[in-house]
Order: sequence, then structure tokens, then C-alpha cells
Amino acid sequence: MTAGIDRLTGQPLSGWPHVRQSLIVIFTTRLGEALLKRTFGFAGLGLLGRENMTPDALMRWYMALVIAVELWEPRYKITSLQFPRADNSPGQLQQGQIGLTVTGDFMPNALEGDFTVASQQSFSM
Repeated sequence: MTAGIDRLTGQPLSGWPHVRQSLIVIFTTRLGEALLKRTFGFAGLGLLGRENMTPDALMRWYMALVIAVELWEPRYKITSLQFPRADNSPGQLQQGQIGLTVTGDFMPNALEGDFTVASQQSFSM
């Protein structure tokens, strides 16, 4: 089990909250933005605003999301994506505020080679 520091409060962080924070960092970092890790981040950020939200564009975005998690967070494996979130209102959708719920398997000891699934975890963005 690994531990870290909460980037907002400075308090110790471990388990699922640590993995969730890592995923958020991955999803909010553009490729090439991390100077010492040029391949770190989420290629989907470069797709935003380039084209309309067509099924093909959405599939490319989904693929970029799954690839980023596979590359950079071995303690989590995405099993499903819900887009848009169930709580999105029509007004939010018209303004481009579309939420996403990510569900996957949490494997707390994956960094040590133990890929046993401890629980299924979801979070919304």
C-alpha cells in the first residue's frame, strides 16, 4: 500500500483517496506538460474543442482516458464509463458542462505485483 500527501490540505493520504487523487492529476495534465515526464497525462484534453461531440470523437476521448489510466495508475482498472452523468441537467449539457462517472477495480497492492481487486470504486468528474 502506498501513501502520499493530499494536494489541497497537506494531510497524509492512502488507499482509495490516494488513487483518486492520482487519477485526477492524470486527467487534468496535458501530454507534454510534465517537464520530466513528457508522456505523462491525458491526451483527451487535446481533443476538447476540436470537433463536435460525435460518437467517433467520444470514442477517441474514452480510449485516451483508458490508455492514460493503464499507463500511469496500475492500482485502478476502468471497467465502465457513464457519459453524461445521470445528474446532468439539460441546461448544463447546453453549456458544455458534461459530467462523467468512471467505475473501475481498485487494486491497492498492484505496485507490489498483487493485482487482487479489493473493491469496485466510482468517481465523478
